[in-house]
Formats: sequence, C-alpha cells, structure tokens
Amino acid sequence: MFSEKMLASSDTSLAAGQGEHGGEQSAGELFKELFHHVEDRHEIDLPFFGHVELPHFDPIQIGSFALDISITKHVVFLWVAAAILCVLAIVAARKNKRSLVPSGLGNLMEILVVFIRDEVAVPNMGQQGVRYLPYLLTTFFYILIMNLLGLFPYGASATGNVSVTAGLAVIAFVMIQASAIRAQGIGHYLAHLTGGVHWALWIIMIPIEILGLFTKPFALCIRLFANMTGGHLVIVSLLGLIFIFKSYPIAVTTIGFVVAINFLELFVAFLQAYVFTMLTSIFMGLGIQAGGGHEEHAH
Repeated sequence: MFSEKMLASSDTSLAAGQGEHGGEQSAGELFKELFHHVEDRHEIDLPFFGHVELPHFDPIQIGSFALDISITKHVVFLWVAAAILCVLAIVAARKNKRSLVPSGLGNLMEILVVFIRDEVAVPNMGQQGVRYLPYLLTTFFYILIMNLLGLFPYGASATGNVSVTAGLAVIAFVMIQASAIRAQGIGHYLAHLTGGVHWALWIIMIPIEILGLFTKPFALCIRLFANMTGGHLVIVSLLGLIFIFKSYPIAVTTIGFVVAINFLELFVAFLQAYVFTMLTSIFMGLGIQAGGGHEEHAH
C-alpha cells in the first residue's frame, strides 16, 4: 500500500493541476478508498454510521517483543467469516436432516462437500483422507468466505493480509506434520529427515529436509496473499490512468476493464480457496503414503 509520503505527494500534485476544483476528491484520498478492502486499520466503515473506531489496547511487552492485541478491521472480518460459516453449516445440516432430497442451500453445500471429499481428499490421501475431511472442508469454506467478503461494499479481504494467510499456513503445517507422524510413527518420521543417505552426509541432508518442511506452508501463505492482493493493485493501476490521461474515452474503457477484473476476482476467490485446500491435501497425502498409506490409496 502507499506510504503517507506518496499519498501526500499525489495530493499536492493533483491540487497544483486542479486548484480551481478544491472540493474534488484528491488522488491520495481516492487511493486510500480503493485500498480499503486490503488495508488493515483500527477503524471500520459501516453504512449509515461512517467510520467506526475499533477498540485499541496498549501493546503487551514481552522482553524486546511487543504483542499488539488490538482489534483491527481484518480481525473483525475474520470473526464475520467464522460466524457466516457456522450459520451456513448449521442451516444446511438442518435442511438436509429434515429432507432426504436436499434442495437450495442444503443441496449447494452437499455438492461442495462431496466435491472436496471425492476430488481432493480421497484422491490425494486415500481413504484416510476422510478422517481429515472436516479440516479440509473448514479450510476451504473459511478461505472462500473471507475472499468473497472483499467483493462486497464496505467489505474487506482478510486473506489480503499476510498475517492471516501466515496463520492459515501455520495450521496447515501442523496438520501436515501431525498426519505424517500419525501414519508413519515418530521413529520413521524422524528417520526420513536423513534422506536415506550415509550418516556422514546427515549434517547436510537434515537441515535441507527441515527447510523443506517449512517451504510448503510458506508457499501456501504467499500464494494466497499475493493473489488476493494483486486484483486490487491492478484495479488501482487502471483507475490511475483516468488521472494520467484525463480523457472520457480512456475513463470509459478503464471502467469496463475494472468491472471485468471484479468478475475475474469472483472466480479467483473460488480458485484460491480450492488451490489452498488441494495443495494442503497433497502435502498431507505425501506424509500419509510414506507411512504405508500408499497401499490403501492404490486399493
């Protein structure tokens, strides 16, 4: 996001060229508004209420490390996404329990659940994937809802915050290692860190294998963060052409591209939730198969 100096500079340059229109919105203010979906701050925009300040607490000092537990906009939308997911799951479960033939929301949720089970969990993890299906389903729906919230007015994409995607990646890391240890046993799990080479090469192989354990969740973190932030960056870049060319034909063309990118982001919201879930199941499946799960998978 733009720094305060950059925003102040854009304000000054625009004011110099449009001095007679002092009431118009400055470029810096426009950039701030365009980035409100991905920018994290201690206030939230609400219809009819405007800017609402969120509770702010003094950081907790732990040695030289300061822990800020203040509530920010992205924290609020994490809670909103969790609440929406709980409501959807409960309503769909009750509808499917009352009717043997699902319809409406219940039918939609069943389609997605069956898709994750039959196309993601079982193909990559074998029948043991059913055991971890609740985690995969929670991951998919939670990321999907967070992605979609950023497309609504006054909404925000919490997945556009690297701290959020890092938290999801940490949970994925724990599940990947836990499933591998459960399938292989702690002894076999630790033995695979040697790479099966001569003990004289362990000093080289073990650090490489340990580093490899962290590269997978790191890739999950950065991929989701970059994809959910990139769309907003493209939109701002296109809208910036309006201020550069100051032409009605350019403005109309730019708005058309912006609308098209918003529809593309709707597709990306589903795609990134699927990719995160798919890659997590693949990484978990590798550990499970190394412990003998490959026989069950082949069956």
